[in-house]
Parts: sequence; structure tokens; C-alpha cells
Amino acid sequence: MSPVIRRTVPAIVLAGAMMLAATGCLAGERAGAAAPAEDAAAGWSSDTLSIDFATYNPLSLVVKDQRLLEEALGEEVTVEWVQSAGSNKANELLRSGSLDVGSTAGSAALLARANGSPIQVIDVYSQPEWSAIVVPAGSPITSVADLRGATIAATAGTDPYFFLLQALVAEGLSVGDVAVQNLQHADGRAALEAGSVDAWAGLDPIMAAAEVESGATLLYRDVEFNSFGFLNATEEFITEHPDLAQVVVDAYEQARTWAIAHPEETAELLAEIAGIDLAVATTVIRERTNLDVDGVPGAAQRDVLERIAPVLVDSDAVSGGQAAVDAALQSIVHPDFARAATE
Repeated sequence: MSPVIRRTVPAIVLAGAMMLAATGCLAGERAGAAAPAEDAAAGWSSDTLSIDFATYNPLSLVVKDQRLLEEALGEEVTVEWVQSAGSNKANELLRSGSLDVGSTAGSAALLARANGSPIQVIDVYSQPEWSAIVVPAGSPITSVADLRGATIAATAGTDPYFFLLQALVAEGLSVGDVAVQNLQHADGRAALEAGSVDAWAGLDPIMAAAEVESGATLLYRDVEFNSFGFLNATEEFITEHPDLAQVVVDAYEQARTWAIAHPEETAELLAEIAGIDLAVATTVIRERTNLDVDGVPGAAQRDVLERIAPVLVDSDAVSGGQAAVDAALQSIVHPDFARAATE
């Protein structure tokens, strides 16, 4: 697929969005649109922006490394970078107000919103195959059916966890047939290699490193069980700081264009920040991560989340049940900023 060329709006144009917000002009279909340049002198709506970077979100690494936000916002806004170790951690930081914008898998974002976290997806950063069920080298387990009675490491509230649940159901098992040990992704790999769990619901790039470095085997793969990579913002941030939200999404679209054109350099960046071998990072970028997707969240993402929704409900992960999940599906998408960035 050939790279899609996207327009990046100059920072001086985006600065004017704050003035539009003050007059209510950013409501409805105009939310996220750039404002006239003559309003730029008004400055930004906040002097800080808190945003995450994560090794499972390659575009965040590009945005951070190339200082795209710092260059667009200038000295008036301090960009606070926070590393997310997993979707569950990003969701915790968003809910607590420690992050304005954070990276999660789509399934994790749906779970968080269904459970009352006021977040919405403002951009889609990838369509990955980043989850699989992993067993150690030499494991006697050769199929999902062999997992009955097994102990499996998984990070609750993340795509690998929901991948595991879907895989079990697809093969005639349920979560009650296994013992799930809730460990953060890197700890899950360590537990697998130490022999304290039988399997691990893995996440790249940690999973790819386990394959290369310790001979771990991907027992079960299904790209359809992976949800999209979501860039989420709190509703408060979207409402009160649409100028900054637009700058973030514009930076992501600029990073996407660059990363598609420079896969080798993107892999090198991932290898450096994740502390993994370049060959591993190259596998993640070239074989398991599709960055050349439409950044505008919409029907494609809802379709995937609708397939995952019954798993969330059946696992009792959502306190409000089906009604809460349905409400979240209807309200989780906020496409205006991505539309403005990709027109």
C-alpha cells in the first residue's frame, strides 16, 4: 500500500482555535477545525500538555523523538511526557487526570469508557497484530485446548487479556477453565521464562523479543482478535483545550507520514527506546504493525469493538453490563480533530 500524504496544519494557524472555543464556534461539526491565523496572538488555552509515549505505539515515539509538539507549541506550552507500560496504565492516568492524552488498545478504551472513564478516541495510530498466546520453548502445550487447568499471565484490561478471552471461547473453553495471573506485560514474560506460569498473553514488542531471545513460541494467533491502537483524550481536555488536541492529532498524522516512508528508522527508534534488538523491532514494525490506516476513528473501529463487546460483558469486566457497553460504543468516537488533520 502506498503511503498516504497528509497535511499538517501550521502551529500559528492552530493557535487560533482557542479563540473559537471561547465563542462556542468549535461545537458540532466544526470542533477540531483550525482557526484563522489572525487569532493566533491570543495564545494557547493551557500552558501544559500531558501526553504519553509507549513502545506499543510507534507513532508516539516519533512524535516525541522529533519534538513535533514542542516545535508546534513553542515556549508557551510545556509538554509533559509520561511513559505508559500498558493500556491499563494509560487508562489509570487518564482517569486520574494525570494525562490529557494517552495510548491504549481499542478494547481497553471501550472497557474504560463503559466503566465510567470520560475518554474518547481522537485518532487511530495503528492496526496491529500485537497480541498472541505465548508458551515457552519446549512447552508440551501445543493447542489452546491444552490450556485447560493452566496458569496464564495476562494484563487485565488490555488487548492481550481480551485476546486470551476470545481465543478461549473460540476453542471451546472459558476463563473459568484457566487460572489467570494478572501481571504487567514485561512481568508476564519474566514469569513465563521463569516457569511460574504455563503461558502468557503477550504484547509486542516484548513478545517479539521473547521469541528471538528465549525461543518462546506463539501458540495461538488471530489478527481479528486484535483491536486498533487508539489515541484517547479526556472529555475535559477535548472541551476546554481543542486547540491543543488539534495540535496533538496533527503531530500524529505528520509522524504517520514519516514513519510509513521510513520504516527502518522507525524500527531503530523502537529498538532504542524499548531496549530490544533491531531485528525484533523490525519484525514488529514491518510484519505486525500497520501504520498506513485512516486516522479518523469511525465505523471500522466500532465494528471491531462490537465483536469484542460480548466478551467484556460475559467476563463481568463492566459493572453496568450490556447497557453500559452499548452506551460506550455510541459515544467513544470523537473524529473531528482527525478529520481536520487528514483533509
